[in-house]
Amino acid sequence: MMPKRLLLGRHGESEGNKAKKLLTAGADPATVLTPEFLNRHSSKFRLTDAGQLQAITTGDWIHKNVAKKFDRYYVSEYLRALETAALFNFPDADWRKDFNLRERDYGLMDLLSPEQKERCYIEEMEIYKKEKFLMPIPGGGESIANVCLRVRSVFDTLHRECENDEVCMVCHGEFMWACRIVLERIAMEEYHELDSSKHPFDRIHNCQVLEYTRINPFTGEETNCYKWMRSVCPSNLTLSRNEWTEIKRRKYSNEELLAEVNASQRFLK
Repeated sequence: MMPKRLLLGRHGESEGNKAKKLLTAGADPATVLTPEFLNRHSSKFRLTDAGQLQAITTGDWIHKNVAKKFDRYYVSEYLRALETAALFNFPDADWRKDFNLRERDYGLMDLLSPEQKERCYIEEMEIYKKEKFLMPIPGGGESIANVCLRVRSVFDTLHRECENDEVCMVCHGEFMWACRIVLERIAMEEYHELDSSKHPFDRIHNCQVLEYTRINPFTGEETNCYKWMRSVCPSNLTLSRNEWTEIKRRKYSNEELLAEVNASQRFLK
């Protein structure tokens, strides 16, 4: 079985996150994407001042509302995740680095500006937009489906070693999306809906926390799989639901499958 409790925390605002915000707001790319900024892999991004504060705030929230300590601690090897994990400030934590917890690989598009992405990969981007779940990022990056395979590898370890434990992981937004897909059995069409949603509750913000448990938070009853989860953004609680929800893994009748199939036109008979 999976651990009794699994807490996933995204890193705080990174230099990369801030650069994206500045470019989206219309900043001159030359002043943001300087040679010094670009002369490194995104794994070397540090937290901004705001990101450090988010991490401290989130750590305090976890201590008060989840647990003061965990049985196992895992962290992505990317600097922004390491910095966040340390600032969560768990006493006597012994973090285990795991490269499988890394962010989704964006390949050659890793440090390109939005304009460069459109200019260099205009045709590939149009193909990618047709199926964002299965298609890899243009330029040799991963698809979300690829990240799900990494997630399953991590979960295999948890199944073997952490059945009765409470586990904390500090990782990345796209990795957490892949965790949601695997744990909640989110179908491709549902992922597309969530991915295109503009509602803040459907996003995974910096220092967002996803908590999964086999213990019913209302009755204390223990089950053999995760039945409950809550999504909280401690640094800005207006961005998240902040309440326990029951995980309902959908099943489909023959009629529902055929209705989905028949909604698409067939061109060859």
